[in-house]
Amino acid sequence: MNRFALAVTLLLALPASVPALAQTPAYRDTSMLRAPVGVPVAIYEFEDLECPACAHAFPIVHAAVEKYKIPLIRKDFPLGGAHIWSFDAAVIARYIQDKISPQAADDYRRAVFANQVSIATKEDLNAFSQKYFQQHGRVMPFVIDPNGLFAAEVRADHTLGERINLHQTPSIFIVTQKGFTEVTDVSQLYAMLDTAIAENPAPKAPAAKPRTTAHK
Repeated sequence: MNRFALAVTLLLALPASVPALAQTPAYRDTSMLRAPVGVPVAIYEFEDLECPACAHAFPIVHAAVEKYKIPLIRKDFPLGGAHIWSFDAAVIARYIQDKISPQAADDYRRAVFANQVSIATKEDLNAFSQKYFQQHGRVMPFVIDPNGLFAAEVRADHTLGERINLHQTPSIFIVTQKGFTEVTDVSQLYAMLDTAIAENPAPKAPAAKPRTTAHK
């Protein structure tokens, strides 16, 4: 048997799971992937506003949050590299959340996702955002984050994702008081939530004590 044939034979003899394990980084610190105190089930998501997969997941996740009446804990995780404007978009979204309202920030994120294909540069993002502000009766500040506060919030989210050892977006987790389950296929989100909610029911409210009337 020649060397090439021997190498092929040895390669085929390896367990099929070895390449997958090599490509999938292990999570490290997952201590933050828990539902808020008193909440049985929630969704924990890391997103990048320049990520097409995040744009696809956004309406599905938000529809699930509305249907099941559960919290969404969203973290910004701009990937950098080829995603040249995602960090800036996250900063603008944080500005809107703080200065206008969380709902307005959600609406901005939804609009950015819907218009991803027309935003190629930071200049495109700036022009889109200025137009978005105008359409909603507001003026976008010339410098939106002069003290770097919103940028610091985005970096803090990114650091959290690095602690987990995330490398992609969206990273979506169903979290409970016991732990987490990763959603690798967003089309399975509803079924996975049904299971999580069934296994982690909300605590029953204590029965109201009967009122007594004092007799004089």
